[in-house]
Amino acid sequence: MAGKLFPCSIVGSYAQPDWLVYKERLAKRLPPRVRAADIWRIAPEFLKSAQDDATRLAIKDMEDAGLDIITDGEIRRESYSNRFATALEGIDLDNPGKAMDRTGAMHEVPRVVGPIRRKHPVEIEDARFLVANTTRTTMLSVPGPFTMSQQAQNDYYPSDGDMALAYADAVNAEIRDLHAAGIEIVMIDEPYLEARSEAAREFGVAALQRALKGVTGKTAVHICFGYGQKVQNKPNQYHFMAEMRDVPCDRISIETAQSKLDCSILRALPDHNIMLGVINLGTSEVDTVEEIVARVERALPYIDRERVILAPDCGLKYQTRANAFQKLKNMCTAAARLR
Repeated sequence: MAGKLFPCSIVGSYAQPDWLVYKERLAKRLPPRVRAADIWRIAPEFLKSAQDDATRLAIKDMEDAGLDIITDGEIRRESYSNRFATALEGIDLDNPGKAMDRTGAMHEVPRVVGPIRRKHPVEIEDARFLVANTTRTTMLSVPGPFTMSQQAQNDYYPSDGDMALAYADAVNAEIRDLHAAGIEIVMIDEPYLEARSEAAREFGVAALQRALKGVTGKTAVHICFGYGQKVQNKPNQYHFMAEMRDVPCDRISIETAQSKLDCSILRALPDHNIMLGVINLGTSEVDTVEEIVARVERALPYIDRERVILAPDCGLKYQTRANAFQKLKNMCTAAARLR
């Protein structure tokens, strides 16, 4: 992929098969913050084997679509954040807390009752499985320290900023282990940097800097307006973007398709590679090659094309598998046309 113009990536999640999860249960809720075992169709004793099979299918779909950067599709996750966030010390899993999401609704969340520490590598087996099943560039994601601090009830730390720094230490250890396992890019999911931009300006960048301290492998940070299927009315401007100049990651993933983003904001990030969200996930209609090309061309006056990576706006978790595949395939065709 070295030197290739407009390489194509997925953001993280791919569509989980209908035979693996209850899609209607996923559709009726926002991504769970605590564990949600009821979404799985498969009996517990067969679940790991089924998840392995579904992950192989997801990797094959991504390769067949033409992606240059492959993930495991987050097939084993109930949400992008809860698997990692509930695996840490300092969390009372039996007595969840409550916190407001970005839409104003209250949800059960991890309740922090002691020092947050990583007990063990959480995604290491996922990493080894991905590396063993593709020869392409690999990427895995971890939830970001700021976002986890906003998706928790703090009953221990003096401030949410202190709690975010503790989460950052756990994320830092996980990133190092994922790189050591052969993952080439680790993405930090930070949607709440935009959703809670005032708090993010207080301690979001400091938490990310701590999460990335001493990390030598490639990293990305994903910021967005929320899953397209869950958040329909999106602004065309980010409220938290220029601050990312101080985050020492290799690339930043943003969305432009559904929001019709004013791409002049890309001038605020002159040094990072940009994973440019060019697939609209607010609709089940498949984006045409022409639409995707136009979205990329809309951004090119504000960024060197050598820094552009094509990607969906966000994760594909809530799309059907057929739609997810065709959207990715059209994106890869658009990239070839742009080259």
